[in-house]
Formats: sequence, structure tokens, C-alpha cells
Amino acid sequence: MYPAPSPVVSRARPRLIGQLGAAPVGVADDRGRRPRRPGPTPGAGRIDFSGARGERLRTALSAAQEICPEFTPVQVVRDAGPSIVLIGMAGRRAAVAKCLIDPTGPRADRTRQEITAYRTFVHHRPPARVPRLIADDPHSGTLVVEFTPGRVGATRRHPTSAPSAGELRGVLGAICRLNSWRPPDGVFPEAVSYPAWLARYHSLGLLTDRDVGDMQALLHGLCGRGRQELPRQFCHGAARLSHVLLAPGGPVFVSWESAGWYLPGYDLATLWSVLGDAPLMRRQISQTAQAAGVPGRDAFLVNLMLVLTREIRICEEAVQRAMRRPMATPVGGGLSYGEEQRLLLRRLHDDWALARRAIRAAVGTR
Repeated sequence: MYPAPSPVVSRARPRLIGQLGAAPVGVADDRGRRPRRPGPTPGAGRIDFSGARGERLRTALSAAQEICPEFTPVQVVRDAGPSIVLIGMAGRRAAVAKCLIDPTGPRADRTRQEITAYRTFVHHRPPARVPRLIADDPHSGTLVVEFTPGRVGATRRHPTSAPSAGELRGVLGAICRLNSWRPPDGVFPEAVSYPAWLARYHSLGLLTDRDVGDMQALLHGLCGRGRQELPRQFCHGAARLSHVLLAPGGPVFVSWESAGWYLPGYDLATLWSVLGDAPLMRRQISQTAQAAGVPGRDAFLVNLMLVLTREIRICEEAVQRAMRRPMATPVGGGLSYGEEQRLLLRRLHDDWALARRAIRAAVGTR
């Protein structure tokens, strides 16, 4: 058991309200304000523990109560993949429990890295809002943090409609502040080996010889004279809108599994890649990267090319899964899931071609 080194102080007793769908349930913040969500829903707090799913939920709840005995579940946030996320009350505070079902599985290291991040934030607060740690156990992969009022920025990896321009500017500003932070040495890992990343995508046929050569030229220029290592910047590592809560006091970042040191501009490239329906914000992100000069521009372009290549791989796998389904499932706008993914894939290929042209132009200016 690893309780948080310092307690979380709540000025007002939070109240869970609303029905949790894709976005979190709202609670009153520390100034007593209420979020703009409907009132209590009958049946909230009733969790079905029957069947195979019930066994998973019991396992998760047992792990959460092992490190936080006062935790009482109210609703299931997510029950998919290797982990379960529950929302409930820890004494007088609203709390969220994230529980890894298989502590020895492939996600164990990433979960422990997220726990390390939250532990670091207890004594070294980043210049961005993050939930406060209540309790954790890296051995079982269980994490309990305070619940933060707000709505999730997007329910999908690539949202079909982005938040308002003002909210997006707030997210961009928070990312820039976070990227300027210098956490203690040795806490966060070197998250990416860029030469290995390039070599992997080249071996898979996703990058041509010229693509790799152009990016290697930019990386060589980033090292500079007399330097053997690439410049690094602390990044969230998954700065998509689905990992941001749009709270009354500003954006709050969650899901810190990928936090670490990256080439500058990685978070900006990640956010740019999912904002296909917000061209003005994309332009502002590009201008923010270029404001750091030629090195900032080149680092952003290398990140963008690699991030878009990864997103294309993920989307292609989604299209293949959709083709194997016996019936297409209608989604918003009358499109089936497969049709939606194919449209997204087309847009990603257009974005990828744009990034390639920008990289070739940047190489030509050196």
C-alpha cells in the first residue's frame, strides 16, 4: 500500500451528479460552483456485478479498496481492455480508481510509469492542472486520484467536432506551459528513440528511403555542432483531447502513462494530428512551433511525420476490423463505422503528404 505523501484537502463536500456516459460525472468545485450538467439520475451508483464482467469489476474494486478502504464505487467509467476505471467517493471526496486487471500484462510498465508521474506531482507540481494523488500501489497497478469536475475534450481519438476555439486555445496554452517544465532528473524516461522509430517504420515500408534520409538530416541539424544528443523536452506524450478534461478552472490532463522526454514539439504534433476539423487551431499550433526558430520547426516536423504515420497504422487496423464485421454499425451522421474510418484514413494520408512536403522544404533550406 502506498498512500499519498500529502493529503488532498477539500473545501466543500463534493456531490456526484449526472449520468456518466462518455464524459465524467460532474461534482461541485472548491468554490461551490456546479457544472452545467443535469441533476442526479435515478439508479446512479448501482453497479452490476453479475456475470463475467462482474468478476472483473469485483477484482478492480478489491484492488482499489485494498489501498483506499474508504473508496465506495458509484459508477463504471470504463471497462475495456486491460484496465477498469471506477468513479466513487473516498470518504468525503469524489475519487477515480484506475485498476489494472493483469498486473503482469503488457500494460503493467505503462501503468507504473503513470503512478510514478502522480507521485512526482505530489512534491513537484507541474505548471498544468492534474488530479491529486490519493493512494496507489504499483505492484497491483492500482491508482486512486481525486475526481476533477469537467467534461472530456473528446470521446474519440479523432473527434468529429472539436471544442470551441477558446477551449482549444486554453489546451494549447496549457501544453506550452507543461512543455516548459523541468521535472527532477531521473524520474521520467527517454520515451522515444527517434533513430529506432525511423528504422522500424522504414522496415515496415511506411517510409521511403528519401523520407528517412530527410528526417535524419533534420535530426542531425538538431544535434548542432559539438553535440551528440538530440534536444529533449518534457511532454505529456498523449496530448489528445480524449486525455483532457475541460474544467471550469481550465484544462486538466489525465492519462500520464506516456509522460517523458521527447524531441521538442511532440505534444504539439500529437494535438495537431487529431484536429482535422479545426484548421485555424492547426495553424496556431504550427505558428507556436515555428516561434522557437528553425530548430523548433524542424523538431515539430519530424514529430508530426512520425505521429501521422502511427495514426495511419492505427486507422488502417480499424478499417480492417470493420471489414470483418458482419454488419456495419451506424454512427453519427448516418455513416457506418467502417465508412467513418475510411474517411479518416483519407484525411490522414492528406495530412501525411502535407507533412512530407514541409519536411522536404525544410531540408532544402539547410
